[in-house]
Amino acid sequence: METEKKWERSAGILMPISSLPGPYGIGTLGKEAFDFVDFAREMEYSYWQVLPVGPTGYGDSPYQSFSAFAGNPYFIDLSALIEEGLLSEEDCDEISWGESEERVDYGALYEGRREVLHIAYRNSGHKGTKAFSEFCERNDYWLKDYAMFMAIKDSLGGLPWQEWKMPLRLHKAEALAEIEEELSEEIDYYMFCQFKFDEQWKLLHEYAEEKGIAIIGDIPLYMALDSADVWAHYDLFELDARRREINIAGVPPDLFSATGQRWGNPLYRWNVMERQDFAWWKERMAVSAARYDVIRIDHFIGIVNYYSIPAESETALKGEWKKGPGEKLTRVINEAVGDGKIIAEDLGVITQPVVDLMKQNEYPGMKILEFALDCTPDNPYLPHNFTSNNSIAYIGTHDNETLCGYLSGRSDWDMDRIREYFGIGRQESVPDALIRAVYRSSLHTAIFQMQDLLGLGNEARMNFPSTLGENWQWRMTKEQYDEIDIQKYQKLAWLYRRENKN
Repeated sequence: METEKKWERSAGILMPISSLPGPYGIGTLGKEAFDFVDFAREMEYSYWQVLPVGPTGYGDSPYQSFSAFAGNPYFIDLSALIEEGLLSEEDCDEISWGESEERVDYGALYEGRREVLHIAYRNSGHKGTKAFSEFCERNDYWLKDYAMFMAIKDSLGGLPWQEWKMPLRLHKAEALAEIEEELSEEIDYYMFCQFKFDEQWKLLHEYAEEKGIAIIGDIPLYMALDSADVWAHYDLFELDARRREINIAGVPPDLFSATGQRWGNPLYRWNVMERQDFAWWKERMAVSAARYDVIRIDHFIGIVNYYSIPAESETALKGEWKKGPGEKLTRVINEAVGDGKIIAEDLGVITQPVVDLMKQNEYPGMKILEFALDCTPDNPYLPHNFTSNNSIAYIGTHDNETLCGYLSGRSDWDMDRIREYFGIGRQESVPDALIRAVYRSSLHTAIFQMQDLLGLGNEARMNFPSTLGENWQWRMTKEQYDEIDIQKYQKLAWLYRRENKN
């Protein structure tokens, strides 16, 4: 696979769908998304990177989704449904979407979106149409299980599937047949939502392609315990006979947590997956390759070696490293994505086998400038230590502080080191100089967070790892586009050969 040959010197922007501006509480796949594509093209970007777009559950994290395949119904554009005659403006205006256009109120969304999407569903004539029938057939592997899973959860007040009555918890055919009849309308409603998400996503994706913008999608390595995939494919995960997790995913102590991170995701039974020729992964990657131009695999190192934590352990201190499927899985991934590109999120404890597997597949990794700003000469994230250009340059990602937030917490001594290493004069803006440094780097692709282009502090940070409550909420306003000097970034793209060549 000659992945590296497909990467040209370019730049891109990291902006979650949820953070787009718009009238109904959260960013969607509607007009504002199309406007963002236009903005990215004007900035000379070649890539738009998004966070995972799956339906979110407890904690609102896109990395803890109810499905590896489904799209988030929150992202369905209501204005488009109004234009189709499935909703009225009054239907939407009667709903409270939250108090601030700069923050997502997930509690308000949970109630409001369900209400208006049910109205659209009742007004829809999708049943029996060729388009809907073909959509269901094309997504047969996952769609019915997901819709049934969500319908059952709703009927039980959102109860996690491990707390359902035993026949349903065990995914028994007889119990499922009864539920399918009892909850047929709700099951069809969830299939309708996926149909509309898919329809709107394709329109946006086609528009981005016309404008020369490739979409980078992001998929978590692991699945949320409370997901349709773990419920329906329980044999693929480390669960006991009563479907309780045995070992869970996480990482040992690191920069983010002194006791490590206990993610809670059930680990895969890699030996069972291999016996099934990694069928679930084939399906997952094929759906992702149809949705995105480039796929970033979060926590890629877990494919080579993964951290196994006993489920009963309250921290990640008692975990142990185990060997993953490695090349056996990447071969399947490459076949499933075809001409699509892969980015390996290689942040964390990097072993030589991880390095070797990435090199073998020519997957680019990631270099985070914020990790380099202690400016110690041997720091691998400093530009002079790059031994290959086959990585993606970032200032930071959704898990990091914004650039201005990071710099505001540095001591005078730290700032002097930063100025000295990057040759930043006393009258120069340090954030602007660091953005320029990423543009200038030898790495073939440079991706910037929207918050950093806007010069925002940590009030706009997307995620504080190992915390709940204030994450995934930041939104941009339409007026903030006016704060960006587009010509400045066009000039940087030209100076450092990162202009969009499409």
